[in-house]
Amino acid sequence: MIDEVVKEHSSLDVMVANAGILYYSPLLDTPVEIVDKIMSVNFRGVFLCYKYAAKQMITQGRGGRIIGASSLAGKQGWRNLSVYSASKFAVRGLTQSVAQELGPHKITVNAYAPGCIETDMLDQVDAGYMRFSGGGEKSEIRAMRARDTCVGYNGTPAEIASLVSYLASEEAHYITGQSVSCNGGSFFD
Repeated sequence: MIDEVVKEHSSLDVMVANAGILYYSPLLDTPVEIVDKIMSVNFRGVFLCYKYAAKQMITQGRGGRIIGASSLAGKQGWRNLSVYSASKFAVRGLTQSVAQELGPHKITVNAYAPGCIETDMLDQVDAGYMRFSGGGEKSEIRAMRARDTCVGYNGTPAEIASLVSYLASEEAHYITGQSVSCNGGSFFD
């Protein structure tokens, strides 16, 4: 992937490791194969992006931005999302460690930590919630999640893209090792 980007654009200045899958289930009902799959996508994929982007950026010698996908569930564990939460906590730890290693190369490493965002993934969470809680309508559950925010609504992908764009910008050169929350005030850190 990195080689293709460099071939097409002659360099790599920003890497966004935007990966995430989940499985909504109590711990006792979660198959080990699911654990391996989630950790492979959510953590190993981010690790590989960080590693190979860093190699390219160091070779180029002019710094860069590496950004990974964490989650609100990577700051506070969520019931029935134990493996997903663990994978996103791992991204935070990786981000902090790699930021320390790459800072001398003028490479910042950050993660973004979205809360409830109106995506297919939130549909999966809501379906799992309905399955394990004994019912409810999707609209009721979405309204409940929106009430959990200070702003009264769930976020959109465009709002997350704005945060990522800022972290990728030159203006964000002094921000590194952070997992920046974007959750409408549903969680404070």
